[in-house]
Amino acid sequence: MPHPVAFWFTAGSTYTYLSVQRLEADARAAGVEFSLHPFNLGLLFREAGYWPFPEGAAKTAYMWHDIERQAARMGLSPRLPAPYPAPDVPLANRIAMVMNEDGLGMAWLKASYREWFENGHAPGSDEAVSRSLAAVGADETAVLARANAPETVSAFDAATIEARRRGIFGAPSFVVGDELFWGDDRLDQALALARQG
Repeated sequence: MPHPVAFWFTAGSTYTYLSVQRLEADARAAGVEFSLHPFNLGLLFREAGYWPFPEGAAKTAYMWHDIERQAARMGLSPRLPAPYPAPDVPLANRIAMVMNEDGLGMAWLKASYREWFENGHAPGSDEAVSRSLAAVGADETAVLARANAPETVSAFDAATIEARRRGIFGAPSFVVGDELFWGDDRLDQALALARQG
C-alpha cells in the first residue's frame, strides 16, 4: 500500500503557495493520502539566526520572480510581490490547525493564499482572517476562540518541537516515512516514493 505524505508548512511561506495549489490533485492522481502539519518555522529561523528572504536582497527578488514563473505555468495569476513577511503567521497557523480538525484544512489554505497572493491581505491580518474564514463558511469568532485557546497553542508548540526533531528546516516540506523532501520542487519525488509503499 502507498505511504501517506505528511505536508509540513507554515502559512507564511511563499513557496508553499505553489504546493497548496497542486497537492490535492497530484496526491489523488498518485493514489496517495496526505496530512497537514502547520508549524512555527519563524521560530526555527530565529533559533538559527537566519531569515531566508530579507527585504531588498537579490535572493528575495529572485524568489518572487520564480514563484511568478511557476504560477504562470500552473495557470495562476498572483499579484506579486505580495506583502511579506506576514504580520501574525502563528495565528494563521493555529487557524490552519482548527480548520484541519474541521475537515477544511486545504480549503482554508487555498482561501488564505488567495487572499495573500491575489488580494494583498497577508495571513494573520484582520482582512485575511475574516475573508478566508468567510470563504469556507466558518464562524470567525468561534474559530479565533479555538485558535487562541491554550490547548491549540500547546498543540502548535508541540508540532514545532516535532518538526525540529524531524530535522525540518523550511517550508514546504514533505515527509514520507523517515524521508524528508524540502521545497515545492520536491513534491513529485515525495509522491513517487509514497506510491512505492
